[in-house]
Amino acid sequence: MKPISKIIIGALVVLGISAAGYWFDTRMATQVPTEAASAVAARKEPKILYYRNPMGLPDTSPAPKKDNMGMDYLPVYEGGDEPGSTNQLKISVEKVQKLGVRTEQAAMRVLDKTVRAVGRVEANERHIYNIAPKFEGWIEKLYVNTTGEPVKKGQALLDVYSPELVSAQREYAIAAQGVESLKEADGDTRRSMQQLAESSLLRLKNWDISAQQVQGLAKSETAKRDLTFHAPVNGIVLEKKALQGMRFMPGEMLYQIADLSSVWVIADVFEQDIALVSTGVKARVKINAYPDKVFEGFITYVYPTLNPATRTVPVRLEIANPDGLLKPAMFAQVEIPVPGKGKVLAVPVSAVIDSGTRQIVLVQLAEGRFEPREVRLGSRSDNYVEVLDGIAEGEQVVVAANFLIDAESNLKAALGGLGHAHGGGTPQGDAKGAMEQAKPAVVGHQAEGKLDGVDSKAGRVTITHGPIKTLDWPGMTMDFALANPSLATGIQPGSAISFELVERKPGEWVITKLQAKPAAPSGNPHAGH
Repeated sequence: MKPISKIIIGALVVLGISAAGYWFDTRMATQVPTEAASAVAARKEPKILYYRNPMGLPDTSPAPKKDNMGMDYLPVYEGGDEPGSTNQLKISVEKVQKLGVRTEQAAMRVLDKTVRAVGRVEANERHIYNIAPKFEGWIEKLYVNTTGEPVKKGQALLDVYSPELVSAQREYAIAAQGVESLKEADGDTRRSMQQLAESSLLRLKNWDISAQQVQGLAKSETAKRDLTFHAPVNGIVLEKKALQGMRFMPGEMLYQIADLSSVWVIADVFEQDIALVSTGVKARVKINAYPDKVFEGFITYVYPTLNPATRTVPVRLEIANPDGLLKPAMFAQVEIPVPGKGKVLAVPVSAVIDSGTRQIVLVQLAEGRFEPREVRLGSRSDNYVEVLDGIAEGEQVVVAANFLIDAESNLKAALGGLGHAHGGGTPQGDAKGAMEQAKPAVVGHQAEGKLDGVDSKAGRVTITHGPIKTLDWPGMTMDFALANPSLATGIQPGSAISFELVERKPGEWVITKLQAKPAAPSGNPHAGH
C-alpha cells in the first residue's frame, strides 16, 4: 500500500474514533443528570401512607377522594409529616393528657347575647304631683306632717287661711244669691248677675279648689275661713316644706307626692353595647334586697346623651310596682337579652388567643397534632364568638390549656411560619425569624427537689428544689400551680421528686410533669435547699 493511502486511512480512523467519543460523551452528559435528578426526586418525595378527612373527622382512605362538601382528602406521609406542615405543633399524647387539653367542634350557632348594666330605681316623673297653692295665705293646720308618709287619694293634707280666698268666696256667694233672687227680672239684669257669678266661680276653680268644695261654698250663706287641700293620688310624700303657722306665697311648693305603683329604672349601658339596645325590648331587673325575685319591664327610652366620665348611655325602663317593693334610689342589676340574627359559625371564647394585633385559634388535626390558624372574628355572645374566616365547620379547636400548648410547643415559632405563609413580613424579618428559630429555646425546665405540701383544692404544691441551671435559679422553697391536679396524685409530702415547669405568663410558673424519685440509699441529696 502506498504511504499516501495509509495516511488517509489513518486519518479517517482517528476521525471516526473522535466522533464516536463525542457522541458517547454527549449521550452520557444528557443521561446522567436526568437519572440523577430522578434519583434525587425519588429520594425527596416521601411515601404517602393514606389520605385523611380534611375536616379532622376520624375517616381515612387509601386512595385520593373527596368528602361530601367536595373537599379533597389530605395526604398523610411517612414519618407523620405533611407538605406545608412547618407551622404545625406536635405534642405527645401523654403530654396532652397531662396538660388537660380539651377541644370542641366549631359549629353553627345562634349567638344570643345578654347586655348587662347597673342602674337605680327612680320615681316615675309622670306620677309626681306638687301641692302648691296659687294664692297667698297661712297654714292653719297640718294633717300630714312627715316626709315619706304614705297617703291615700282624697286624704286631707293641710288647712290654709287666705284673705283672698275669703273675699272670692263672698263674691261668689253674693253673685249666686243674686242670680236666685233676680229670676223675675229682665233678661239683661239676669245675664249681668249670671256673668258675675260665673267669673267668681272661675276664679275659685283657677285656684284649684275642687268642684265639691265649690258646691259647698255655693250652698253656704257665710264664707269659710279655712280651705282644706287633699292628696291627689295614692303615694308617698317625697318632700314636705309645709310647717304649721307658716306663710306661703303663690306657687310655693308645700308637698311633693309620688305615685310608686309604677317606677323607672335608669340603667347605664356601656358605649360599645348601646347599638344592641332599642325601645320596646323586655328586660330583667334584679334587686339586692330581693335576691329570689326577678322584675320585668320594657325599655321606654334611650337617652341621647353619653356620660363622658363612665362612657355609658342612660336607658330608661318602666316597671310595674303594685306591691311597693321597689323604692327610689335602690341599686338594680339589669339584663337586656339581645337575640341573634341567625346561625353563624362560632367557637368558644376561650378558644381564641388574642395577641392584640391578631387572633389565633389552635385546630386539632390529629392526636397530639395542632395547627395555629389566624381567624377573623365577628359578633360575640357570652360564651361564643363568630368566626368569619380561618376555620371550617366541624374542625376541632382547643378550648382549654391553650397557654400550656403555647409554652410546650414554642407556638411563637410556629406562628412565625404561619405569618410567612400568609405573605406577612419582610425578607429581613423572615431572616431574623429564621435565626431566632434556629436558636435552641428551652420551654420546659427540668428540676429536682422535695415535695413539702399539696393543696388539692387550689391545684398548687409547695416544693423545695435545687438549683435550676436553665433558669439560673438557686435552690429555694416555692409554691407552684399544677397544670392538672392529678399530677400530684399518689405522691406523699416529704418525697423526693423530679418535675418539669413552664412559664404560663410572666412571673407565673406551672408544673406540667411531676413524679416521685426512688429513695436514694444515702438519703435525699436535695435536703437543706
